[in-house]
Amino acid sequence: MGENKPYLAVIFVQAIYGGMFLISKAAFNGGMNSYIFVFYRQAAATLFLAPFALLFEWKNRAPISFVTLCKTFLLSLFGITLSLDINGIALVYTCATLAAAITNCLPVITFFLALLLRMEVLKMRTASGIAKLTGIVACMAGAATLAFYKGPHFKPFCHHQIFGSHELVGHVSSGKTWIKGCFLMFLSTTFWGLWLVLQTGILRSYPSKLLFTTLQCFLSSIQSFAIAIAFERDPHQWKLGWNIRLLAVVYCHYGWGAISWSPLQCLMGEKQRRENE
Repeated sequence: MGENKPYLAVIFVQAIYGGMFLISKAAFNGGMNSYIFVFYRQAAATLFLAPFALLFEWKNRAPISFVTLCKTFLLSLFGITLSLDINGIALVYTCATLAAAITNCLPVITFFLALLLRMEVLKMRTASGIAKLTGIVACMAGAATLAFYKGPHFKPFCHHQIFGSHELVGHVSSGKTWIKGCFLMFLSTTFWGLWLVLQTGILRSYPSKLLFTTLQCFLSSIQSFAIAIAFERDPHQWKLGWNIRLLAVVYCHYGWGAISWSPLQCLMGEKQRRENE
């Protein structure tokens, strides 16, 4: 069972992402500002993770240097704040299905970034190298198909007022807007992949993984608030009621907390196990 934990974590993460894209898209169609949404979800994720970080790692925490703190700030800015803000704009322009498809390109983008940074090697004459290349081509082909081909628009199955279905009908992106959204979605995923690659180096100097994740969420909350207040100062837009906006924030904050903690702990534990062997 222990050897299957990384694979179960990946399935768990993908299931959460699917729900996050659907609910976030519904909230944006209902009129919620994407920048405000990112701030609320990051602030809520920070509040969710902080008690666990203090409980499990505060006593045995590693000292953090000023240089590591600056690196963490920049990593949070590009890998979380800008990635989520750009993703929110792209989701407004496109749809949840495309967001999920391009997100599945994250391993490919991360692999290319790791190659550029000489953290990964692609051996074309080996079975593993051929398998990696085949997976890259298949993944990019599937994402490109969804990006450049749009089928008929499906009406939402759920007509409950909490989902604002009356605002969803007729919300179809134009061709230029769709392409723009695809580009922004790809840019967001690239920032995300860069975050996955670069945080490995910081974790070597600051091995308190849960505290590190909580610190990133906290810094991202400050950054996203600055961006949100710069673009939206209408107090009415900041209000949360018993509607899809609140549901999206609650779901995504629990989802992001679980994504930030569980797979990271699992994968790092697997890596540590291999090093010990």
